[in-house]
Amino acid sequence: MASLLGAPLLLLFYLVALILPTNAENILQSSSLNTCQDNSGFTASLFNVVYSPKDEKAYVNISAISTIEANVLFDVLISIYGYSFFHKVINPCDVNLAGFCPMVSGKLGNPFSLDIDPSATGVIPSIAYQFPDLDAKVRIFINATSGTKAGTSVACIEATVSNGKTVDLLGVKWASAIVTGLALASSAVISGLGHSNAASHVAASALALTSYFQAQAMVGLVGIKLPPVVQSWTQDFQWSMGIINVGFMQDIFTWYQRSTGGTAATIIDTLENVSVEVQKRAAPLIAPAAGLFRRATAMVPRSVLKHASSLAKRGNIQTDYGSYVVYGIQRVAFRAGIETTNLFMTGLIFFYIIMVATALFVAAWKGFCEVAAKARWIKSDTFLEFRNGWLTVLKGILFRITLIGHPPVTILCLWELTQKDSPAEMVLAVFFLLFVNGALGFAAYKVIRIAHRSVSLHRNPAYILFSDPQTLNKWGFLYIQFRASAYYFIIPLLCYTVVKSFFISLAQRAGTVQAIALLIIEAGALITAAVMRPWMDKKMSSFNIAICSVNFVNAIFLLIFTNIFGQPDIVNGVVGVVLWILNAVCTLVLLIMLIASTLIVFFTDNPDGRYKFMADDRTSFMKSQSQLGTTNELDALGATARGEKPGYGSGMDLEDGDNSIAPSSFRQQPHSRSTSFNRTGAPSTAHSTSSNSHHDRPRTSVDPAMPFLSSGANISRNGSPSNVSAGNRSQHNAR
Repeated sequence: MASLLGAPLLLLFYLVALILPTNAENILQSSSLNTCQDNSGFTASLFNVVYSPKDEKAYVNISAISTIEANVLFDVLISIYGYSFFHKVINPCDVNLAGFCPMVSGKLGNPFSLDIDPSATGVIPSIAYQFPDLDAKVRIFINATSGTKAGTSVACIEATVSNGKTVDLLGVKWASAIVTGLALASSAVISGLGHSNAASHVAASALALTSYFQAQAMVGLVGIKLPPVVQSWTQDFQWSMGIINVGFMQDIFTWYQRSTGGTAATIIDTLENVSVEVQKRAAPLIAPAAGLFRRATAMVPRSVLKHASSLAKRGNIQTDYGSYVVYGIQRVAFRAGIETTNLFMTGLIFFYIIMVATALFVAAWKGFCEVAAKARWIKSDTFLEFRNGWLTVLKGILFRITLIGHPPVTILCLWELTQKDSPAEMVLAVFFLLFVNGALGFAAYKVIRIAHRSVSLHRNPAYILFSDPQTLNKWGFLYIQFRASAYYFIIPLLCYTVVKSFFISLAQRAGTVQAIALLIIEAGALITAAVMRPWMDKKMSSFNIAICSVNFVNAIFLLIFTNIFGQPDIVNGVVGVVLWILNAVCTLVLLIMLIASTLIVFFTDNPDGRYKFMADDRTSFMKSQSQLGTTNELDALGATARGEKPGYGSGMDLEDGDNSIAPSSFRQQPHSRSTSFNRTGAPSTAHSTSSNSHHDRPRTSVDPAMPFLSSGANISRNGSPSNVSAGNRSQHNAR
């Protein structure tokens, strides 16, 4: 049997060797021999080949069937990145290929090795040395020259060749994940130390970078044929979608699915016996594969047919010669070493593992701070606001994680509804889809409600949003990255995520539809970002607009990959390399910016001084115990005597009705005389209903450009307008 296949494979590797590097450390490998026409007379369910220039041998493991009995010619075509550089028609009789002059039928299934002539590596394109994820293909048409099918192609086989180098690197995954995680943790520490302005900038940058990582991961989830380098690069960021392979967890997920009435896929477990084609898009290539699948299962027992049919409905198409075809989300799962039926549970469980781990860490940090303060390892007022209101802080952190997990949870839950892995998993998908979107929708509603109340009372949405620590710590994750007048922008952002998730998860079989929809969505996002610029300052606006621009360019590239323009293959190859380089450079620059800004904040005496105060005057409203002077000590004692906790004495109950959405400083209190400042800076005296508590804001000058204050407004020393109308003052006193 080896002699039957040995001749054509020897010819194949003589030709493929032309694109191999001569370096001994380089290898040539292929994991599947795919058919490229219907009714091919030569098919293979398993094809694993590794060629080493050092050994000058090709090691072959194949399981194939030949049904051809005729004189044939080999029409060989070799391409690299879509560029065809070798084309030759070879008569097997001229080169004395045993078993192919004429070609005979038979079954092949024995591993063997082939000797490769060193002269075959004499001509090597330079691109083979420079780029990882080599996009090289060898296609052979077997044309009959005798018999009833003379002059026609009786078989077509194609092997995708790799040089063993890839950009799908564990180091890239760990580096991007660690940098992002440390930046988020650093923002929390910086905020606890009292540098709220610097902390908000670091947190906003880290969140924007995380969203960019998720956008790159979504590129790999589309049901479009992607070049190898694009598949590998997007695989580096699938951790941001919770797609992480842990062996014992996969065993648990498989057990859970089977125990709840599902049928687990076994593609990963059968790789030693079956090849998997991972570069097929849903249409039009899935339809012929499904037809082959139906013809192949005509003689299969009912029990086996039922299992195979369920896999076919989920996208795991099995061809008539035994190999599988995966695409889109299944392709990402396969490359991650995860069974396609375990992908939903993998992403969902990792999302909530992070939430539980974070909650435990925050509780442990609270306990440590209390012990350290009593043992005088730290000052008694260090992290005081966190220690007094840690439950509110914890709620805000969990909401922020929910915001980060919104895209992966929405995509995977919607996708699970199409896969139907098991009844229990479908129930989980519906529950968490509604839970996550409902929680974020409720949080957005609360922010808008509080902002409207602040505008009605103080003509400034920033006042309550930033002056009350409970509001800021619990709901601030939704608006702190935006300017105060754009507090509502979280709603368009959530809608953008949901719409994008719908097309990615529900249009897996329509790659062209996905590409067009994503192009429109990303164009709208870019235009909105460039026109509105809702972020807190110019730096954050530039940061996010750059991300939107790259996402829009990626959407254009996806449309090109669909071949909707009928372009030659070399265009797709070049565009794939450009996409990788563009995103790699952008990722590197953004990571360096985030690392540099975080380190500078930690090693600067006054981190807040690095950033300009926002025009919405939020800093003057923020309460930070570390920024208050010693003159407030008596106020703190008075607050303690009244039973208030320092930093949390505003009395705002966010869960009550509208009547409770004003800080306690504007509830009925004895009138006090306070000094305020008019536009010229001259002191003036005005009645103020605010209590002279430890929550008074630092003195601040008036920004003439502020749109929230009238021309004659005076600013009291707590940062609020002092010329409150009589009607409003009586309304406050009535409360």
